[in-house]
Amino acid sequence: MALIKDKDKEYLNEAFLNLENDVTIVVFTQEVECQYCELTRQMATEVAELSDKIHLEIYDFVKDKDKTDEYEVDKIPAMVLLGDRDYGIRFYGIPAGYEFTTLIEDIQDVAKRDPGLEPEILEGLKKVDQPVRMQAMVSPTCPYCPKAVRVAHQFAMANEHITGDMVEVSEFPHLAVKYEVQGVPKTVINEDHDIVGAQPLPQFLNAVLTAIGKV
Repeated sequence: MALIKDKDKEYLNEAFLNLENDVTIVVFTQEVECQYCELTRQMATEVAELSDKIHLEIYDFVKDKDKTDEYEVDKIPAMVLLGDRDYGIRFYGIPAGYEFTTLIEDIQDVAKRDPGLEPEILEGLKKVDQPVRMQAMVSPTCPYCPKAVRVAHQFAMANEHITGDMVEVSEFPHLAVKYEVQGVPKTVINEDHDIVGAQPLPQFLNAVLTAIGKV
């Protein structure tokens, strides 16, 4: 059974009609697929079929260790979006529910090679000169979560030192425990800093800069 409904395919065909550049979706799964591994692969396949500008690569998390290491993927299911380079955009868990829109908007950004951020935010992100990992903890039924994921992914596109992860907490409950996630979205920055909720962009920027001692 298809995951993307026919009426949604019509909308997406229109949305993808003018993709400017190629986008590659890289999926990491395993030989005996878990429930969400299978669904994630299926979703990526259906999305890739909607445009000749969208390409799909599928790797085994264990057997294709060279690719796992190359993209620094540490859990599955995982999805990576590539343009001219690896922008640090990661989905851990299936981007379903509200997060499906995030996936589509990310594809459009990558196709444009533009994160769509205001000049003052881009200027602030230039201060990031060391590795930053933004892990947006989300659930697919949370209407506020896409904002946090989008910010993490846009920041990752804007600065090569930043990696932005979507983490679906019901699929990775040990991370919800580790980071004391009481509600979503909660964005964990470099393990020991966080920002809760769908905050304005300047607050996310301030949180990132604080995490690396730039504030």
